[in-house]
Amino acid sequence: MERVEKRPGRVNRGTVARVKFGRAPGDSPAPPFHGPGAQGTIVVMKVLRVSHSAVVDAWRERERALRRRGVDVRLLAARSWDEGGSRVRLVARPGEPVRGVRTAGRHPALFVYDPFALWRALGHDWDLVDVHEEPFALATAEVLALRRLRALLGRRPAPPVVLYSAQNLRKRYPWPFRWLEAHALRTAAGVSVCNEQAGRICTDKGATGRVETIPLGVDPAHFSPAAPVPSQDGGRPWRVGYAGRLADHKGVDVLLRAVAGEPDLRLELAGDGPVRRRLEDQARTAGLDVRFHGALDGDALVAFYRTLDVLVVPSRETPGWTEQFGRVAVEAMACGVPVVATETGALPDVVGGAGLLVPPDDPPALRSALLRVRHEPGLAGRLRAAGADRAASCSWQEVARRYHDLYSEVTSARTPSDVVTAAPAPPEVVVVAYGAPHLVRTALEPLAGKLTLTVVDNSSMPQIQEITEGLGGRYLDPGRNGGFAAGVNHALAHRQESGADVLLLNPDAVVGPDDVVALQAALHARPRTASVGPAQVGADGSPARVVWPYPSPTATWVEALGFGALRRTPAARSFVIGSVLLLRSEALDEVGGFDERFFLYAEETDWAYRANQAGWRHAVVPEVQALHLGGATSDDPGRRDVHFHASQEHFLRKHHGALGWQVARAGAVVGAVSRAVLLDGERGAAARRRLRSYVRGPARTEALLRRTSARAVGAS
Repeated sequence: MERVEKRPGRVNRGTVARVKFGRAPGDSPAPPFHGPGAQGTIVVMKVLRVSHSAVVDAWRERERALRRRGVDVRLLAARSWDEGGSRVRLVARPGEPVRGVRTAGRHPALFVYDPFALWRALGHDWDLVDVHEEPFALATAEVLALRRLRALLGRRPAPPVVLYSAQNLRKRYPWPFRWLEAHALRTAAGVSVCNEQAGRICTDKGATGRVETIPLGVDPAHFSPAAPVPSQDGGRPWRVGYAGRLADHKGVDVLLRAVAGEPDLRLELAGDGPVRRRLEDQARTAGLDVRFHGALDGDALVAFYRTLDVLVVPSRETPGWTEQFGRVAVEAMACGVPVVATETGALPDVVGGAGLLVPPDDPPALRSALLRVRHEPGLAGRLRAAGADRAASCSWQEVARRYHDLYSEVTSARTPSDVVTAAPAPPEVVVVAYGAPHLVRTALEPLAGKLTLTVVDNSSMPQIQEITEGLGGRYLDPGRNGGFAAGVNHALAHRQESGADVLLLNPDAVVGPDDVVALQAALHARPRTASVGPAQVGADGSPARVVWPYPSPTATWVEALGFGALRRTPAARSFVIGSVLLLRSEALDEVGGFDERFFLYAEETDWAYRANQAGWRHAVVPEVQALHLGGATSDDPGRRDVHFHASQEHFLRKHHGALGWQVARAGAVVGAVSRAVLLDGERGAAARRRLRSYVRGPARTEALLRRTSARAVGAS
């Protein structure tokens, strides 16, 4: 029930569970890459993605959409990279789990990452590693080699790998790249490609895992049509647009020749590049109505698309290059602009059926297509509608769904999202209260009328009964204060919904009904997940630590010697605090109820540990957030200290035996002595109280406290 701050156990207001790995230029250095379990984060599926292109904020929408699906994706990206002819530096959003690392080399296939950063990142317990680099790239070989070495030294299986390819030209690379490519494709459990031809090439070259075509994404909330305005088409030039690099292979010179002699076609060019001056001379010589806008991005690019009547992608093929996707076509479609493109590379995959296709290097054919869109009744409208559907299939939400399905098949961890399964019954909310009726009301009100509510009142207060029943909940009075574990067991023995999941909710915590739905979806998304909890913030909005490692004798000595900050928190040896915790019904049936020897604190720690021992796991859903005041139901920190340390003793004796407890006790004494000597003020006094408690024995101190409290109650 009550919670103590900055202590393992059922705690709040500790270190944030979701760590900010990235930094803006000029910020202090980014913290170490901790991976899953860093600061205690555990999630449904843990994925490390390595991608130099993730330096671009917009491209990281893929990972944000995956996180909204309950997948914890951590990113390693280049600190800076040349994108579209300009240097882009990684700027992480607040709390975004992306870390920029040094790179050596500038070509996408001929660079490597800082091996020390990769080594640290690969040392964690990932379900999957997604390398968003070409199979023949040096960076891919580097990641695979370090992954394999990590597995050998750690004597554990290496996580499965998913690769990426956009290469839709059949190339025979020189040694060693040909060998690196073949090895990577044989190793990969899956390959995501952004065009069909790339998938066929990967399969022909020896890919043994699943090869899945997944488009590059677009944000429909950003790339969207302009608000409708009355038509003012009478007599104005028709705006034909191009967006992209001004280079020979992009075929912009063909577009200039196509619009020549058509005075009602005005050409708008967004982009820059090595042939800009030549194109300006060509336009001037031909007397064309052409406007060069220069390079555009962000809102300026969206505004540009919205001014167009049609967008043209006039690319041509060269011996070493062809279009691998055609993102500008999808962006224009999302903005409600018809598209005309050449039949080159991946453009037929992207534009076919939703736009018009013409042969490359054919100005008359391109001119004819433009005039069709301009004059053929209804054609532009049909293309806009078909383009909107095509853009929707490339939304980041859809891209994330398809990646999620690929990850699920590779890891065999989840049911693909297009398989319909029976939805579980809504959970029953259980609040174990002891006083503080105003907090009970605050906790229940958001859920009243939406979920089944049960309140176990260890304080037997009429006000709490009135509040509970007034909000449509069931009030249970066990007739004694047996502690939190006993209160939970009392609720489990009198469940209103047999077989329903159970949401444990502290009176000083608040979570919304939609958040409970999201928690339950995550709970049932992966087999053998026993419990899930949300991220939490305190009353001042500061993030709170929600996952802690299990107590152990070794951990006690690590803390005593001052190395606690260096501890890692492996997922298999961590638990989620119980202030807001959704328990799976099947896990409750298998693991059983709570151990009532834990009066306050560590009762969920013990249950989670027993669930782990039975093969269950626990998870945090970082996209769901709850408010937790922490310790708000008690104003006696000394009493909370007694219960906290007694619960530690109960746990250590139960799971590590008498000898394990004595080893841990010795470590706690050593740590308390050193702090009592070195610290002054309240921290020194707290250390001295802790020393006295561990010399006497925390469980003995708690028993004395409870006897004293019982006599005081009896006397009153």
